[in-house]
Amino acid sequence: MANTSSAKKATRKIARRTVVNKARRTKLRGAVRTVEEAIKSGDREAALKAMKNAEPELMQAAQRRIIHKNNASRKVSRLTHQIAKLAK
Repeated sequence: MANTSSAKKATRKIARRTVVNKARRTKLRGAVRTVEEAIKSGDREAALKAMKNAEPELMQAAQRRIIHKNNASRKVSRLTHQIAKLAK
């Protein structure tokens, strides 16, 4: 348990940031899930529209260090590739 006043304050800050980051991570996962569902259904237009929302979410999450930047780039790349395969 925290002993000093600065450690107690740090604990409070961490708790607040955890709540914010959880909300952002949930929003991110929802955006990615929407793209994956559109791809699974075979609807290219819906997938493109969902991807337009999901890509900024992924990159912002990477900027805010909720996920690693390479992880975000990899997800964008893989989803884009799957959408491109729908066109064939």
